[in-house]
This record gives sequence, C-alpha cells and structure tokens, in this order.
Amino acid sequence: MQVHAHVIKSGYLNDTSLRNHLITFYGKCQAFSYAHYLFDDITELDSVSWSSIISGYVSNGYGEEGVLEFVEMHRLGVECNQFAFSSVLKACSIVKDLRTGRQIHGVVVNSGYISDVFVANTLVVMYAKCGELLDSRRFFDEIVERNVVSWNALFSSYVQNECCGEAVCLFGEMVLSGIKPNEFSLSSILNACTGAKDYGQGRRVHAFLIRLGYDSDPFSANALVDMYAKLGDLESAISVFEKIAHPDNVSWNAIIAGCVSHEYHDLALELLVDMRGSGLIPNMFTLSSILKACAALEVKDLGRQIHSSLLKMNNKFDLFVSVGLIDMYAKCNLIEDAKLVFNSIPKPDLIAWNAMISGYCQKGDDKETVSLFFEMHKEGPGFNQTTLSTVLKSIACLQIKDMGKQIHALSVKSGFEFDSYVVNSLIDAYGKCSLVEDATRIFKECPYGDVVSFTSLVTAYVQCGKGDEALKLFPLFLSAGLKLDQFACSSLVNACANISAYEQGKQIHVHVLKLGFMFDVFAGNALVNMYAKCGSIEDADRAFSKIPEKGIVSWSAMIGGFAQHGYGKEALRLFSQMVKDGVPPNHITLVSVLCACNHAGMVTEAKEYFESMEELYGIKPTEEHYACMIDILGRSGRLEEAVKLLDEMPFKANAAVWGALLGASKIHKNVELGRRAAEMLFVLEPEKSGTHVLLANTYAAVGQWGDVAEVRKLMRSSKVKKEPGMSWVEVKDKVHTFIVGDKNHSRTEEIYAKLDELSDPLDKAGYVPMVETDLHDVEESEKQMLLYQHSEKLAVAFGLIATPAGTPIRVKKNLRVCVDCHTFFKFVCKIVSREIIVRDINRFHHFRDGACSCGDYW
Repeated sequence: MQVHAHVIKSGYLNDTSLRNHLITFYGKCQAFSYAHYLFDDITELDSVSWSSIISGYVSNGYGEEGVLEFVEMHRLGVECNQFAFSSVLKACSIVKDLRTGRQIHGVVVNSGYISDVFVANTLVVMYAKCGELLDSRRFFDEIVERNVVSWNALFSSYVQNECCGEAVCLFGEMVLSGIKPNEFSLSSILNACTGAKDYGQGRRVHAFLIRLGYDSDPFSANALVDMYAKLGDLESAISVFEKIAHPDNVSWNAIIAGCVSHEYHDLALELLVDMRGSGLIPNMFTLSSILKACAALEVKDLGRQIHSSLLKMNNKFDLFVSVGLIDMYAKCNLIEDAKLVFNSIPKPDLIAWNAMISGYCQKGDDKETVSLFFEMHKEGPGFNQTTLSTVLKSIACLQIKDMGKQIHALSVKSGFEFDSYVVNSLIDAYGKCSLVEDATRIFKECPYGDVVSFTSLVTAYVQCGKGDEALKLFPLFLSAGLKLDQFACSSLVNACANISAYEQGKQIHVHVLKLGFMFDVFAGNALVNMYAKCGSIEDADRAFSKIPEKGIVSWSAMIGGFAQHGYGKEALRLFSQMVKDGVPPNHITLVSVLCACNHAGMVTEAKEYFESMEELYGIKPTEEHYACMIDILGRSGRLEEAVKLLDEMPFKANAAVWGALLGASKIHKNVELGRRAAEMLFVLEPEKSGTHVLLANTYAAVGQWGDVAEVRKLMRSSKVKKEPGMSWVEVKDKVHTFIVGDKNHSRTEEIYAKLDELSDPLDKAGYVPMVETDLHDVEESEKQMLLYQHSEKLAVAFGLIATPAGTPIRVKKNLRVCVDCHTFFKFVCKIVSREIIVRDINRFHHFRDGACSCGDYW
C-alpha cells in the first residue's frame, strides 16, 4: 500500500500496466475491494485488466462473479488471453457450473488456446470438479505436450473424486513416461495412497521424496505424516513429524489426529502442550481431535477448557465440533452439558441426533434413549443403521418386546434389514427379550452370515438357557469357512458353561489356543467361568493363572468358582491376594465372598466381611448381599438373627431374601417363619412353583400332611405348575437330557438295568431310600420307585454305562439336588470307584469315597 501511495504521488497511476499489477496484488492479498476500485477507475480496459480482476474474484472465492465478469468482457469484444481463460475456468470449478464451463471450452477452441498447456490443465481440473471425471481424463489424453502440471491436475482430480487407486496407477504412468514428479505431484500421490490405503506405494513415494530432495518440503512432509498416521504406522508418522524444522498447524493437526485415531490419547494431549509451547494457536481441527482424546480418557475439566476455547474462537462453530462436544460430555458422564450443546444447535442433523442418543445409551439411561429416538423420528432428520443399532441396544436392556418388533419393522421399511449392524443388534435384542425364535429367523433370513451375527445368536441362545442349541451352531460356523474371533470363542465357551459341556468346552479351548486368544482377557475369563461351571475347579485355576493382566472380572470369576465348589478358604485366600495386588473389589466380588462363606458354613467370617464392606471398600450392601447374609444365618440355624437383619434392611426385602428365609425354615423345620416367607413370595413371585414346593416340604418335615395337601390344592387352583426336574450329562460331545421317570432315551433299558444292578450293593452298603421326602400320596414301595427315577439318578446311571471306567461323571440339574439323591450318590461313588460331580441350582457337589465336598451342608 505504501508503494501504491508512491505510484500515485509519482503520477504513474494512469499507467495501465502498473494498475493491472496493483489489481493482481490486492486480489492475492485478500483486499479485493481495493482491486475492484482500481479496476472500475480504468477508462480503457485491456485483456490483462480483465484477466487480473477475474483472477481476483477467483482467488477470493467469488466464482459466480468471476464468470459474470468474463461474460461482460466477452460481450464487449475484448480478446481473451490464456490467463483470462484459466481464471474463468477456475471460477466455473468453484461454483461447479459445468454448462458455462463447456461453453468456455468452445470459446477456447475457437480462440486457438486449446494447445496452451496452462489452459488445458485448467480444463482438466474444471471437468473433474464438476463431477465429469471421464471428460477430464479424455481431455487430458488429448493434450499433446503434457508437463508435470498436467499430471498434477489429473492426480488432483482423481483424488478429489475419491478415485485414489486410479490416481496411484496414474503416478506410475507418469514416471514411466519420463516426466519427473515435483513436490506437488508427490504430495497429491501421498494423499491418494492414504485414500487407497496403499501403504507400500506410500513408502515408495517417500523414497522418491528423499531421492529428489523434497522431503523437507512442508506440503510433502505434512502429507507423509497424515499418510503414515492414517495407515497405521504411527511410529513413522512421529519420525517424519520430528524432522520437520518448523511444523505448522497442518503438521500438528495431522500428528495429533493420528495419535487419537490409534488411541494414544495421552500422547495427543502431550503434543497439544508442545504445540502451544511452540507459539502456535490450536485451531478448530486441533481441538476437535483433542475433544476425542478427552472423551476417551474422560478428562472432563480439559474438555470444558476446550469448549471455552472454541467459544472464544467462534461463538457459532460447525456441526462437526458440536457433535464432538456432545460425544465428549456424554462419555465424561456429563449428559446435561451434552444436552445443552445439542439444544444450542439450530437444526440438529442426523449425526448430532445420533451423538445425543448414543450419549444417553452410554450413560445407561435406556428410557431416555428410546424417548429421544421417537422425538427424532417425529422431527424428521431420518435415521441410519447407527441410530437403529443404538436404540435396539437400549430396547434389549429394557426388554421391551413390542418396541423391538416396531424397530424391526422400521428397519425393513427403510432398507436396513440386512445391514450387519442392525441384524446383529436385532438378534441381540430379540435374545435378551427371550424371543430366541425371532432371533434365529433373522439369522437364517440374512443373505450373509458373519462372525458377529453368529456370536450374537450364540449369545442369545445362552441368555435364554439354550446352551445345547448354541453349540449346534459351531459346526455350521466352521463349515461356512468363518474364522473365530475372541468374542465368538468367549460366547461358545459360555454356552458350554451353560450346560456343563466339559468335553466340548475343552475342544473350544483348543481353538482358543490355536488362534492365539489364550492371553485375551475375554476368552481367559470365559474359560475360567466355563471350567468352574463344568465342575473342574483345577482346570479353572490353570486358565486363571494364564491370564496376563487380571482385572476384577478375572478375580471375581475365580473367587466365584471356588465359592460354588465349596472351597471357602481358597476363595477367601484368593480375595486377600486380589486386594493385596491392588485390585479393588466390586459388589459382585463381595457377593462371591459371602457365597463362599455360606457354602463352607463360615458364619463368623461372613459377618466380618458383611459389616466391614462399606468401611473397607466403599461398597454399600445391596439386596444381594443382604440375601446372602440372611441365607448364611438361616442355614446355620440363627433364624432370629436372620429375621432381625431382614427388619433392619434399608430397603424392602425382595424375593431372594424371602426365598433364603423359606429355605432356612425348611431345613430347621420352622413352620411359622416358613409360612410368613411363603406368603410374601406368593405376592412377589406368584408364578414360581418353587415357593409351593418348599412350603409343602416344610410341612412334610414336621408331619403336617393336611397342610401339604392344602398347598398342593393351592397350586392347582392357582394354575401354578411345578417346574420339572431336569438333568444333563455330556458323553462324546453330546449332551443327554433326562427328566424324572424318563423312558425316551435310546438306552433306557440299559439305564434302568444299571439302577437295578446297583440296588443290591446299595442295600448291603446301608443305603435306605428316604421316602419321607416324596410328597406323592402313594404306597411306600411306589415312593421308592419314584425316588429311583429322579432325573439326576438316571443321568448318573447313563454316565456309568456310557463312559470309560474310572472317569468322572459330570451332571447338571436345574433344581436343588434332593436329600435322597445326595445320599444315594455318596454310596454309589464308593461302590463304583468313580467321582460324581453334580452341579445343582445352588452349588457343586463332588462325591468321592463315600463323602461329598459340601460336608452335607447345602
């Protein structure tokens, strides 16, 4: 501007050439109003004047105005030069005005400038930016003398149209044609390698940069950092970044975004500090990446500071940043702040709605998630697979069957019925809503099956207690050529745990080892749980020892395993070791500790843990802890203490608490307390048959057969059906199911023959059937026969005839093992010299050498 003043003082302003230079200068310095003033003051405009002003419009982003100026120039008959043509073609590119661009192309041909490389290159770019990539390539092929700028124009066109693989191939053509790439060529191709995810070619381009001496070029260096970061080689990205003498905002943004995408969130925050220390001010792009790091690390204070910085930069920032803020606040458990940001958006788009819905879902506010979805649907921004998957997750947690079907209908109508995310979410939702048939139908109707949909269906079967159906999917999965991942392995292992399928569990363990998942926490925890539930606490302990980084789930699984098997001291020892290792217990761990004390009859220890859990570990006792403690006191005969604890509870007793009291009343023949507990359970769980059975057994224990009859009559009038006793035993990778009096098995005759064969040695050993435990109104001899036909006895008899001598027999039962069966197995295990392991609804019983691991305390 000082020079401009000198031009005026010296009287040279009328010099057209100087005026044109000033117009160009002001246009490039983003001071376009000065350029326009000078242009309007020229009395005789030449082609250079027009070229300068059109170029000024273009460089300031005024594409439409640039086109209009060219039209006026053409109307006035001023002859165009190559600079005017290039500028107006750039203007057409800005506004994507293909129609005018084609017309100007015609004028270029008529004017004879079609052979000018400068104009030709601009035409290549114009067609590409207007979406006509074929015309762009066709015109490029017609250029006789292509230079490096021509190739750069074509590369840029392909990259902008997301044809990155083709751009990489074109680079090879250029090199073979003998054209030497410059720094712009190499920067464009690096961007193409990033888009095409071609790491190998990216490294070769890096070598070109070094060989040609462009590796210090800031554009190339930034492109290299971005390429390495996005293609998974963060180490190389950092190496390139550290060699940049003076990193600019683009450099810092690329490396910070790379760290965030690879979940090096702490490093991203350190780099932000370094960036500020270098004197550069983070921009919107920098802070957007840092918001993701804050969300991942749940650093809410820094997140608020970033929000404040963004507001200072621009009071109205774009939707992308708003969504980042919503996500950050939601993940930092500041959902109200997320809502404030969401409400500040004038017209939230689909991504903003999804961020808010996901925020509520992550917080566990499933009702609000569903409510917000219906509000979104009403507002009309539409929805996508992310929306549907998130809402289905909340519906699964709420177990709202009808709403799940409504979302299913919406997904069909909107064309998302076969989207992998939606399919898997539907299978999960139907499974958790106990609609496993619907889950199966979706799985079968889906035209493709992947490992996630397979895992979802296996999980659905397991959640519905159909572990045997889940395991039937395993051969189908292998025959489809799908590769197991750690989540699929974990689900299959859980299916084995569900039905105590020990042998099949071992086979899946082999797959876990082959695939290298043994040190995966999910698979390791599932194996610990499976072996514990299949009756092999030794195998569970071995699997536990192989987990490299034991979290609270690992410790809780092993402590719970020891508890279920009645190894109370081992469970408490492991709990002490966990605390010593610095892993704080959660409420589930303490439930397992109390259960361990319960199964081992350690009342004093249980009281100490229960009374100190809030003081030592900051965990207030829940209903589960109270139920465990009341059960412990009740089983040990301290019924008055149990009732006192119930009355002192800070919340209303649930079914688990009253169930514990009813069970204790039956053991200690306290009819009055048993009746009180049963009356409460009739209100809380009217459909459960177990209450009626336990109350009837309580009456039977004291000989009140009239009351037994009344209970049975009440069951009939209430239409409550007694849950049938079922037992499972695994033989040669197949799980065999038995019910009381079962005669449907293919080897029924052999099973009953084995029971008859055992009768004589049992009599000699001193076994006497406990007919008083059978409540059927029949003769004593028939009661004895009914006792012999209990499902667990049939399962053990089948195990004796179907498994090799000396091997353990593992049986699972869906109810508590009865006293007669418990006594029966103590005699049988000694007679046949076999270990019999029975898992009932409460715990494991290991029968060896005429004794049970529970010490008859269960």
